[in-house]
Amino acid sequence: MMEEGIKLEFPSLPATKEELLEWAYPMRREMQEIVPGLFLGPYSAALKSKLPILEGHGITHIVCVRQDIEANFIKPNFPHTLRYLVLDIADNPVENIIRFFPSTKEFIDGCFATEGKVLVHGNAGISRSAALVIAYLMETFGMKYREAFSHVQERRFCINPNVGFVHQLQEYEAIYLAKLTIKMMSPMQMGRSFSLQAGSLKRSLEEDEDFGAMQVTAAQNG
Repeated sequence: MMEEGIKLEFPSLPATKEELLEWAYPMRREMQEIVPGLFLGPYSAALKSKLPILEGHGITHIVCVRQDIEANFIKPNFPHTLRYLVLDIADNPVENIIRFFPSTKEFIDGCFATEGKVLVHGNAGISRSAALVIAYLMETFGMKYREAFSHVQERRFCINPNVGFVHQLQEYEAIYLAKLTIKMMSPMQMGRSFSLQAGSLKRSLEEDEDFGAMQVTAAQNG
């Protein structure tokens, strides 16, 4: 429940300068700009041979997503030229990807603060990296999962986060809203909020005790 007097405001989703292109299969192997300065793509977009293309787009930062067993063939190719955030994430429905959302957002926001541009890539640019970009849009622009997914898919049609990631993204809306609300609350509001929660918990415990006592009495009378 939103605390009285707390109103969260988010920036509007910026429009990309480029027109949306009709999707063609070979575009899977390229990166696409999701919002100005934020690109999503596969590892093939970050190969050593692609440095001129990356530099041409102004890429300064890369989020490299890989599982430990992929480290031999998915790796930072330009550690002395670009800034990297390397994340060990398995494309598995039981993988906890939510724990990587805050560090990813901090890295991307840091990139934008220096007027840089960032590429987020995994192996195929379809599941893990797409989930990270969707989460970033949700938290940055106050979007619901479905809205953020649609925005990303319009620009990279082949995205398909696994079912476990989808469930976590759907849950993340409540998590980031609660986190932002707490951050904006004054100490007085914080105290009142915790007081209300403690009161509810006390009533709940008292009701449980009363109910337990009723059950014991009924058993003895029976």
